[in-house]
Amino acid sequence: MKKLFIFSAFAALAFAGCKKKEATISSLHNYSVPTILLPEGHYYSIPVGGVLSITDATAYDSFYNEVCTVVYDQSSLDNTIPGAYEVLAQAKNKYGMLATKKIYVAVTDIPETINLAGKYLRVATDDTVTITMLANGLYQTSDVAANGAADTTHVITGHFVQTSNVALSMPTQASKFGTFFGTNGVVNMIPGDTTLEYVVRNNAFSTATRVFKKL
Repeated sequence: MKKLFIFSAFAALAFAGCKKKEATISSLHNYSVPTILLPEGHYYSIPVGGVLSITDATAYDSFYNEVCTVVYDQSSLDNTIPGAYEVLAQAKNKYGMLATKKIYVAVTDIPETINLAGKYLRVATDDTVTITMLANGLYQTSDVAANGAADTTHVITGHFVQTSNVALSMPTQASKFGTFFGTNGVVNMIPGDTTLEYVVRNNAFSTATRVFKKL
């Protein structure tokens, strides 16, 4: 009986140990997030009061061999106010691992016939920048500050929206110097004498009005 009792006690201990293990064990999975594809690109433009429509985005997690659903967080998009906004494309795999991609949206009633893209010269520093059209009214500049050819430290790209025939808006955006934005944005569309103006708001830059003349 002693041996049986010892065995029974051991069995009870083993059983209790098993029950404890079952209560604390958790499921572990390799970390992987879906890849989001945006065939139409990351840049969109809608008129004031318009609706953003993205129909061809897809997401796939190659590790788990899973097609994932893409949803859009448009909570920051205000289609009643001209400007530049960020929309997040999001996709989760079956384990809830989340992938996101930023989509930039211009809200503007600027006619599609207007195109500000080209080479510009910052008058104060004799520095040349390239402005690229991303979508109707939405642009990217190759050098927001244009402090001069000798200053390569403060070169950052940025995007802005032409919100009217005479105004532009440079929204808050990320950079290696932290977030920045532009104020006092002006567009002068005089044939043969197009200029852009804005003030960069970030501690790494002066608050001078930067004037760019189209070449």
